[in-house]
Amino acid sequence: MNTIEEMLNFKNLYGLSHVDIAQSLDIKASQVKKIEQGLIEMPEWFSLAMDGMESKLSKKRKELSESASGDFTFIDLFAGIGGIRIAFEKAGGTCLFSSEYDPYPAKVYEDNFGEKPAGDITKIDEKEIPSHDILVGGFPCQPFSIAGVSKKGSMGKKHGFEDETQGTLFFDVARIIKYHKPKMFLLENVKNLKSHDKGNTFKVVMKTLTHLGYDVQEKIIDGGLLVPQHRERIYIVGTLDHDEPFKFPIIKAKNKTLEDILEPKGTVDPKYTLSDRLWAGLQRHAKKHKAKGNGFGFGLKKRNEIARTLSARYYKDGSEILIYQGSKKNPRRLTPKECSRLMGFPSKFKITVSDTRAYKCFGNSVVVPVVTRLAKQMAKHQVLKKKVVQSQIH
Repeated sequence: MNTIEEMLNFKNLYGLSHVDIAQSLDIKASQVKKIEQGLIEMPEWFSLAMDGMESKLSKKRKELSESASGDFTFIDLFAGIGGIRIAFEKAGGTCLFSSEYDPYPAKVYEDNFGEKPAGDITKIDEKEIPSHDILVGGFPCQPFSIAGVSKKGSMGKKHGFEDETQGTLFFDVARIIKYHKPKMFLLENVKNLKSHDKGNTFKVVMKTLTHLGYDVQEKIIDGGLLVPQHRERIYIVGTLDHDEPFKFPIIKAKNKTLEDILEPKGTVDPKYTLSDRLWAGLQRHAKKHKAKGNGFGFGLKKRNEIARTLSARYYKDGSEILIYQGSKKNPRRLTPKECSRLMGFPSKFKITVSDTRAYKCFGNSVVVPVVTRLAKQMAKHQVLKKKVVQSQIH
């Protein structure tokens, strides 16, 4: 490892910070940072030490891949805090690789699963990713353009997903699928993916996945069937076996209410109760919009009701889900632990970031019980049971 670019790529592939490298090499973090920034020349001993680290981590990843003992293997892209991973591990899978760009959910992920997710997936060569049976991920929604594809094709320019999805994060999902050809995949996104950019985004997604050789099925599912929160998301499942298309499981409603996830009355820290100023401001805001005929406003809920959708902006004022505490007391926000339960995370799940960061993490996550139902349904497919060469890094 002789260049800064190689060093940065290595850090990104294994989710390392300059502090991680410093601790591993027993040197000062400031020294690593100066080398990384090009302020001092990379010493030969440092280059050799980095080569040693890379060899060790690569060997460890390969050993994990070769010794995978689950019913199937999977990789976890745009992993967030690991909601999808929990679901697929429950279904019998072994995770071989994960990636998450944001350092805060990546920290929570590491603290719960004992491994650092890789960083920016756009900078990771698909050849560096282990082969796998299932690819899963909740990729961010971005606008694509399908205009002019025929014209570009007639001009001899690249077309298909390489042209239509370039510059979007879906492109990275597609290139990894194209290279590794996993037997199945599950992609999750917001409900509005279907109408995004007048439907063009969804057309590109479905056409791309179909052209890569998959039978593709999709369905919008409301997480409110299994948790006390209205949360519609679209799930896209693909399989290489066209003789056995995926069928979404019938999910029976559990009819849960907020009572199922809230702390006992009188036990929540007063800091979660809204201040008089904030509560008055939210009421004024709601009244103003109501007068204009708009539906904007806070979501005040009693313990026997179901919440609105928890969003990543919840940390700002908690307005979409406020818990009624009686006529003589201001309402309160959910605690991070209650948010965790609202998303269906297990009780043992550790929250190792600040409240603000935790609200963002859970607001961007998945409803774990819903994904678990899908994962278990996917695990039944015969395409996963066919004998193949043991997963390994190409």
